[in-house]
Amino acid sequence: MIVSRAVPKSNSMDLARFRKKPILGILRGIPKNALEPLLDTIAASGLETIEFTMNTQGAAGFIRQAARRYAQKLMIGAGTVLNMKDLKVALDAGATFIVSPVLVKPVVRYCAKHKIPVFPGALIPSDIYAAWQAGATMVKVFPANCFGPDYFREIKGPFQQIELLACAGVTPENMKDYFKNGASAIAIGGSVFRKEWIAAGKFHLIRQKIQTYLKAL
Repeated sequence: MIVSRAVPKSNSMDLARFRKKPILGILRGIPKNALEPLLDTIAASGLETIEFTMNTQGAAGFIRQAARRYAQKLMIGAGTVLNMKDLKVALDAGATFIVSPVLVKPVVRYCAKHKIPVFPGALIPSDIYAAWQAGATMVKVFPANCFGPDYFREIKGPFQQIELLACAGVTPENMKDYFKNGASAIAIGGSVFRKEWIAAGKFHLIRQKIQTYLKAL
């Protein structure tokens, strides 16, 4: 409880806006010199929601810089938040939502209490339900490609009230199946924000790739 009180409040992402364009971009391992051209590319592409993973070197600085310059165009969050320390750093930097690969109950409960959208990861039914009970905004089904879109239909059978975010293996070709079977949102990462494209400065390819997802909506 003492640790929780040390975590600052954050401006929350606009969930209504996210639900209208329910695609989350995951930025991991981004080099510092690529940050501004990459964010310019993302903003120009039409994608509106991104997270910086906390295991990226300089993640807090990236969140702070993105929030300061792109707050009108982009909703900025933090991913791979695995403990209360990470949560404090992320919210201090200006993150407006929190994502984790697993359920970290103190993180989810703090976010739920302070109305900060939070997307903990889970895969099997019991963990999905536990994440929802803890206060998840949506449960990130990760890795979604282990079971595919049909799995979402099965999960939504008993858990109609639980919103699900599909993460890992979602393509422009199969994303409609995820939505049709019950996903409320999807996440895109390394297949879009490719390290080789970033290193070579081929940001136009990233923009084109993002737009294939947006068109598929």
